[in-house]
Amino acid sequence: MKKTVGWREWLALPEWDVPAIKVKLDTGARTSSLHTWFIEPFELEGRQYVRFGLHPLQHRQDVVRLCQAPVIDRRSVRDSGGHREVRYVVETTVAFLGCRWPIEITLTRRDRMQFRMLLGRSAMAGKLLVDPAASFLGGRGLAAAYNREGGK
Repeated sequence: MKKTVGWREWLALPEWDVPAIKVKLDTGARTSSLHTWFIEPFELEGRQYVRFGLHPLQHRQDVVRLCQAPVIDRRSVRDSGGHREVRYVVETTVAFLGCRWPIEITLTRRDRMQFRMLLGRSAMAGKLLVDPAASFLGGRGLAAAYNREGGK
């Protein structure tokens, strides 16, 4: 059964030790995207990986996650300004409203954007219905996650 959510929500990325990240649910975007402040490709056992840095909270440079993931693709993506960019695509698990599911996500710099992550329609298909007039229908409880871990 699909869950109704608002146009912005808090969710978690447990594989990357991200207990909370504020996300814009963007039905206009096919693919999800994540803000990273550095992306470094490397090879491990003959497979391509990326290592990347993540500040999951806007305006908080003290909250840092250093992550790595196998590369599943590189895609040309058009950003909200209409510019094309080739991005690494990785897979991770989203945890939201008691459910977990895998998503593909592109890595990019989103310094000037209000949200550190966009959840695109491919990640929502069959699971979520977006009410564009609502926000945080899943609650704001995750927002306090970094206070519990002492800011880091």
